[in-house]
Amino acid sequence: MSALTVGLPGTIVPPFSGIAKNAQRSEAAGAAAIWFPDHLMGFWPQSLWTPDISPLAAVQPSPHVFFDPFVAMAAAGVATSRLQLGTAVTQPLSRHPAHLAQTFLTLSHQTGGRAILGLGAGEAENLEPYGVDLEHAAARVAEAIAIVRLLWSTPEPVSFDGEFWQLRDAVLGLEATPEAPLPPIWLAAHGPRMLRLAGAQADGWLPIKMPPSVYTEHLASVRAAAVQAGRPPQAVIPAAWAFTVIHEDQHEVERLLEHPLIKGVCLMFGAASFERHGAAHPLGSGGGFLDYVPSRLSRSEALAAVSKVPAGVVRDHLFAGTPDQVLSELRALEAAGLRHAVLWNITFLADPSLAGRSFRQLEELITVAAPRP
Repeated sequence: MSALTVGLPGTIVPPFSGIAKNAQRSEAAGAAAIWFPDHLMGFWPQSLWTPDISPLAAVQPSPHVFFDPFVAMAAAGVATSRLQLGTAVTQPLSRHPAHLAQTFLTLSHQTGGRAILGLGAGEAENLEPYGVDLEHAAARVAEAIAIVRLLWSTPEPVSFDGEFWQLRDAVLGLEATPEAPLPPIWLAAHGPRMLRLAGAQADGWLPIKMPPSVYTEHLASVRAAAVQAGRPPQAVIPAAWAFTVIHEDQHEVERLLEHPLIKGVCLMFGAASFERHGAAHPLGSGGGFLDYVPSRLSRSEALAAVSKVPAGVVRDHLFAGTPDQVLSELRALEAAGLRHAVLWNITFLADPSLAGRSFRQLEELITVAAPRP
């Protein structure tokens, strides 16, 4: 993958028929991949999901309505022929590595080798409320990758002595074939340990969007780890995903970025993102991927937190602007090494009337940012 490619989100919300329609539209638009989040709980506080804040709440009464991503991927795979299909991302803390190995090899068979296992250390909102321990998450991801690759390596019984999992004469008889190769593993890595793991073990690096200077620094860490592990420095495909707000009018962009549901997604970003702009995280120690649980914020708490999100944090982690401005952001990150950008349109959360227009603008942007050969 030498030139920039663009990915779009896969559908995981009802109606189920929308999964295939969205996948076909993304394929026709020239997307290289579609990516499916693995969520029980969304990033938005239930207390802010009300008709006075977004008319969408009158249509869908909860922001936490999601299909199983693996079933959705299978449905999208049947409906398409070229798109890669990945998770952005699943995790091995509640999903056993052996089941992930089986699921994604099955998806490779079903899609003719188009499945990508996107892994991360998980988010508190999808784990802690459900009784899943987040301790030692990065170490558990590393061990899970070792187990997945071990089970993929042979149909014979294997054993594994790890800190978190022990396998005794475990078997995964399903094998890869030329038509269904082993899926690549992409990591949503941000911290030092996960960045090193991405360089040493992953096929792709899929963090949230960040400023080009930070991206350059983190990519250098990934590549250094690859070299230290005896791999080529270019072994890992550099990617990024981001919620996206797009409108042809700059003044409208500014209005949209002030919306509580747009600023609200920034509560999942860590303290370092806020410190870059001279601010503390609005939720204190309760913010960021590993602590933020949206269902626990009252309306007053959520509104107070959103009001303290600096504009710079929104700009750092969202693709936001006119089509030309978003293209400029993409080119700046491409110059920093980016090769695959996932554009997750949320413009309609702030103004549902812009849904059709914003998706068309993104599709037009793809033809410019990542023209087909």
